[in-house]
Amino acid sequence: MVQSFARMIEAGFDDYLARFRLLTQAAETHFLNGDFHAIQANTRYRLALYKDSVRKISGWLSTDMGQRRHDHELWHSIRETYAVRALHKPAYELALTYFNSVYRKVPVGEHRLDVLFVAPQRHALKSKAPIYRRHFAVRPLEDIVRRILLDTPFRGHWEDLERDTLRVAGRIEQGLLQGQRSGQRNRDGLDRHARVEVLKNPFYRNKGAYIVGRAVLHEQVHPFLLPVLHGPAGLYVDAFIDDPDTVSIIFGFTRSYFLVDVDIPSEMVDFLGTLIPQKRKAELYNSIGFNKHGKSELYRSFAEHLEHSTDKLCVTPGIRGMVMAVFHLPSFPIVFKLIKDRFDPPKSSTREEVKAKYKLVSQHDRVGRMADTHEFVDFRFPLDRFEPELLEELRACAGSLLNEEENTLTIRHLYTERRMVPLNLYLEQASAEAAEAAVSDYGRAIKQLAAANIFPGDMLLKNFGVTRHGRVVFYDYDEILFLTECRFRRIPAPRRPEDEWSGEVWYHVEPNDMFPEEFTRFLIGDPAIRAIFHRLHGELFDADFWKARQERIRQGEIVSVFPYPQQARFEPERDGEA
Repeated sequence: MVQSFARMIEAGFDDYLARFRLLTQAAETHFLNGDFHAIQANTRYRLALYKDSVRKISGWLSTDMGQRRHDHELWHSIRETYAVRALHKPAYELALTYFNSVYRKVPVGEHRLDVLFVAPQRHALKSKAPIYRRHFAVRPLEDIVRRILLDTPFRGHWEDLERDTLRVAGRIEQGLLQGQRSGQRNRDGLDRHARVEVLKNPFYRNKGAYIVGRAVLHEQVHPFLLPVLHGPAGLYVDAFIDDPDTVSIIFGFTRSYFLVDVDIPSEMVDFLGTLIPQKRKAELYNSIGFNKHGKSELYRSFAEHLEHSTDKLCVTPGIRGMVMAVFHLPSFPIVFKLIKDRFDPPKSSTREEVKAKYKLVSQHDRVGRMADTHEFVDFRFPLDRFEPELLEELRACAGSLLNEEENTLTIRHLYTERRMVPLNLYLEQASAEAAEAAVSDYGRAIKQLAAANIFPGDMLLKNFGVTRHGRVVFYDYDEILFLTECRFRRIPAPRRPEDEWSGEVWYHVEPNDMFPEEFTRFLIGDPAIRAIFHRLHGELFDADFWKARQERIRQGEIVSVFPYPQQARFEPERDGEA
């Protein structure tokens, strides 16, 4: 019986992972064919696989186990058997997370922590061959770059291989090799011990593919990315990215997950960790599509951090939300968001409607402008780590979600999200130069969301945050809509002079009617900031701008929204939006 139940969970995981990899592997063909809609569709399908698999396996277990599903000793035996069976799996740590998900989905009454795999798990299994190709600096730099481009699945598809080879080699010479001139060198100026290591499998997302690698110069690691796009006559390298901050943004929490085929996920995460050492493992697992394990890593990271810190959970600074209560631990870079029991007027949504909005965002292309979230059920906190003010607020506005017992507060449902500085607070403290940059990026964020068929609904400054890189990101999703669901209108002319004086609307308004002319009245209160926004993004107050965006989406266009600066591109004039 124990073996049978363990095999059932194992079979569910194997099937999930096989389907995950099939959808991921298809990205290469779709990219070469220029079928970007298929890439986006597979990204969505892949996100749904895990939950569907867990639901199916937990349902079968519940039926087969009957009342024995409440037997904790039986679950302990299943856990131990499953752990042994999972040892040989390349995705060992993911297999343990899958067990946790299935167990928590089976209705057993109280889910016991001693049945779950809670401690961090690392796998000793390694690939027989490295997951990257290594190039030493014994050859001319152009030969190394040419070899890198030919070793990809894009051989035979390049628009102009020699042009791209010279461009990339030139950027390496200008960028990576500056300051690396000491020591024994070859005729290209490279340290003879220098090497370049490039992952064998490209990373696919939307309309682009990325060649991902690192240069090791004087034993210092320098990350680099080569974005590959489609041109009229074939593929071309669009940029050479070696700025660590830009690499971090490309792999960041505001982007859709990459499709990259991985045999041993922990190996890939370890490699990426050398490129972006400031990112936690949770973020790296998220970036390659294993967001459920990323969620487990986040929980473990937070629990470990609690043990080594003493600060208290407190209310997050900013204007209180009408729908969500938000708090954080000052020494940890995330916020916790709870849906309130009752929404402040004029909000009229339900809890289920808000959850549906967050699900929409999790499945949509976030184009670098919407924060990723993780949804948790029964998240446990030490009660003594809460500031009294926060506890009082949570009891008052979200009491139905709280369960207090002894020294633990369990929150039945919450979201986690990266902590940012609310844009309204940022602007209060910013210099004139920083304020103009933030307002400019705020407008770009709205435009890029529109390009991805997203209308934020509530576009107030308080609903946007500023990241450590200075990027403006939307994070309040309770009024989000697809852009194509909106009807953008001009305000009709008044019928008579007293219409304008009455303060009452003299025209009929349907749900989802939007009047961009009105945005100017409520988006920005500060006249100086409002003037900057009008100067830089005045078209956002014109209904025709929004209608034109809608038409492009309805025509099936996927607008290129680059996750790297225009100045990093070899040909900035090529199509797209930075």
